[in-house]
Amino acid sequence: MTTRSALAFACAHLSDERLYAHQLAALRATHDCSVFVFRDHDSMAGMAEQVLEAMPQRFTLIGLSLGGYVAFEVIRRALPRLERLVLIDTTAVADHPARREARHQDIATVRQGGIEALVPGLPARWLLPAHAANPALASLVGDMARSVGARAQFNQQCAMLGRPDSHADLARVRVPTLVMCGRQDLVTPLADHEAMAACVPGAQLTVIEACGHLSAIEQPEAVTHELARWLRATA
Repeated sequence: MTTRSALAFACAHLSDERLYAHQLAALRATHDCSVFVFRDHDSMAGMAEQVLEAMPQRFTLIGLSLGGYVAFEVIRRALPRLERLVLIDTTAVADHPARREARHQDIATVRQGGIEALVPGLPARWLLPAHAANPALASLVGDMARSVGARAQFNQQCAMLGRPDSHADLARVRVPTLVMCGRQDLVTPLADHEAMAACVPGAQLTVIEACGHLSAIEQPEAVTHELARWLRATA
């Protein structure tokens, strides 16, 4: 009897299970899939433990943006438990001063006006312009942010403010690794993904065309196709 591979999907900042809806629909028939939304912890350590406590001894970790930052913390804490690693639209670079200031500004915006004060600007911040103009996608981004909520927004920003540069941690990885990003991701650009892929021997770099920072919902078919193909190839 074949054991089903366990997949842990780690969600991005201000996103919930809907971020991976297309991928989950395609992979649940053949894999044991778990999705992690980070609401309750204000540190990468707490978020990593949330994943590690719920998953079996060996599993594949798939992280987009914040989910990738959580993956780096899992590497630091429990590298032998990783069977495979997928990093999507993320970066191993620690926050530069302008990025830190932007995080503090977002915290202040939500503190003053609630999560609704942040929602209108999120599609343009994260999505390809054509996708930001798509009412369904823009609505999804806003609905996910509302679902995560103001308190979790604060927790997530605190965790991201505390994260270190993770290239040295990535260099320790010796399991099959897929690095994927949108061609037009301005938040975590292609060059960051090239640097991450260069850290891991044999890592595959895949670029999703016509796509911004949230590739799993911007180009769901392409992301699912590439992920499913890679999972089959590395089984």
